[in-house]
Amino acid sequence: GSDQSLAPLCTLCCCGFLNRTLAVVFMVSLAFAIVVGNVVTLTVFVQTRQSRTPQGYLKSLTVSLAIADMMVGVLVVPFSVYTEISLMVTSAPPIWYQGTSSATSSSISGIVSPWQPCMLIGPVFAGCTFVSISTIFLMTLERSVAILRPLHKDALVTRRRTLLLILLSWAASFLLALAPLIFSRNFTLEYNECSRMCNYTPLLFGSQLPPDANILLLFPAFDFTLLGGTLAVNIVSFTSIRRYSRKRKLLSEGSLSDAGGAGGGGGGGCPHRPSFSDIKAAKTIGILTFAFTASFSPIAVFVLGNVVGYTWCNFSFFAFWILTGNSCCNVIIYSVRDHRFRKGVTLLFQRDQSPPHGEKT
Repeated sequence: GSDQSLAPLCTLCCCGFLNRTLAVVFMVSLAFAIVVGNVVTLTVFVQTRQSRTPQGYLKSLTVSLAIADMMVGVLVVPFSVYTEISLMVTSAPPIWYQGTSSATSSSISGIVSPWQPCMLIGPVFAGCTFVSISTIFLMTLERSVAILRPLHKDALVTRRRTLLLILLSWAASFLLALAPLIFSRNFTLEYNECSRMCNYTPLLFGSQLPPDANILLLFPAFDFTLLGGTLAVNIVSFTSIRRYSRKRKLLSEGSLSDAGGAGGGGGGGCPHRPSFSDIKAAKTIGILTFAFTASFSPIAVFVLGNVVGYTWCNFSFFAFWILTGNSCCNVIIYSVRDHRFRKGVTLLFQRDQSPPHGEKT
């Protein structure tokens, strides 16, 4: 038909019984890891008292990132688990499984079509992905101010600006996630039996893609623009860190004297140099950027191929779930890089051994 959706056929490799069982076990484990990891992250960061300092504003951005990741574990992954189990235990797929393309023709005939849950789950997944990368970009900007302009960070990084930027990132991200549905009538959202997720699907006109199918390229264009900006800011920040580290090494070896005697006290030169915690936080955010770039790149390749007309069934599963798995990577990176976070997690699970009220910090 002229409004038939571009849904790839499910191959035995993708949809065999054993394959579905392994996929469900993987999804359940991933959902558990995402939810537990981000709940721990939220609890540790919310309980800290540095909420009105520039370091506290970085924690606000971290909380925003954790909320976006947790929404993936609470809504997106469980929906895929429910759908896969339904397909395994019932002989017929759910009534909405065939997508809204058939529902469109039914509504034209006067039959009320069922509500498509993917119309909610799909934009949530896309929106949370965009929130993640935009939040990482804001975190990088915040750290660059702390590295490059440490004397001005109190004036540049304020509570009001931080909260405003967080709200704008959420609003812009979900508006972009809905762009294919807002600006075109040639797309639908339906459960893809290859990727096991709710995907944007262009409607076929005969055997041709719609003329505005390239609107899906907005997604990788947005992400790679922010990732490129994040990479550029990180390069500038790390160049400054390297310069400060080299100068500190020379000072420790006695090869460089205190210029003009300013600062006295063996501080080693620049009183406005970034602190060790600022430098370590910048390096941690750099690792977060690298992890997100690596997890998003397969999706970008898949979207580009989909717009051109290729259908990669097995590759789509790995691409979408590698990106989903990134939602539980942040807590691992924090645990490895931040000793304060590790200490907070230890205190969180040892509440019975907490110090008296007067000794709490």
